[in-house]
Amino acid sequence: MIPRYQRVLFWLLLVLCGVMTVFLIYTHHRNQETADLSADDTPIAAPDVGAAENVTYVVARDADGTLTSAEQSIALPSVPAVRARALLEHLLADYALPTSQHPLPGGIAVEDVFLVPLPLTAPRQTGNTGGKPQLPDKTEDADELTHVTGELAVINLRSSWVTAHPSGVEAETLTVLSILGTLHASMPEITHVRFLVDGQTRDTLAGHVNLSRVYESADTTSTPQ
Repeated sequence: MIPRYQRVLFWLLLVLCGVMTVFLIYTHHRNQETADLSADDTPIAAPDVGAAENVTYVVARDADGTLTSAEQSIALPSVPAVRARALLEHLLADYALPTSQHPLPGGIAVEDVFLVPLPLTAPRQTGNTGGKPQLPDKTEDADELTHVTGELAVINLRSSWVTAHPSGVEAETLTVLSILGTLHASMPEITHVRFLVDGQTRDTLAGHVNLSRVYESADTTSTPQ
């Protein structure tokens, strides 16, 4: 004969199995209803990218230390700051290709680009400003930007890309001039450029070219260096 405690345990387990079955069925129906309610047939908005257009890049060549203009047809965002970032990312990504005449590291190079209207009227900011552009912290740069018009592009580079950049006066100079010339050719409203690395001022790009100053954008393909 089956002991009484085993019969009680059997019926207890049977009841628990029934409760769990009911709970699982209820949970399944509840999740299904929630999924149906959250379903949205509205199409997801595509990124704000315009039609393909011809843009001018200033391309560096290490073999003879020259910079030349080259046109490409690409689609770029319409928002100016995002457009500038996409423009530079495309330029620097081309330098990472095996056929590049100015080999640079791959990966994302530009974290952000901020555009600041000129002349400067706001007080100078220094240090990490929590994602906001850091305005020049040198007196001569700040004074210069209070007497000019156009826009200041604050280009925030990623330290991982900067660290991997080839060291050398010519290699660093060609990179900076390529960026300045490309912005001048494709976004002429940008008249001055300031570089940051991970939101902070950095003395040099890879040990030689000064990154702590403000540069004027210009046609670097024809300007004697």
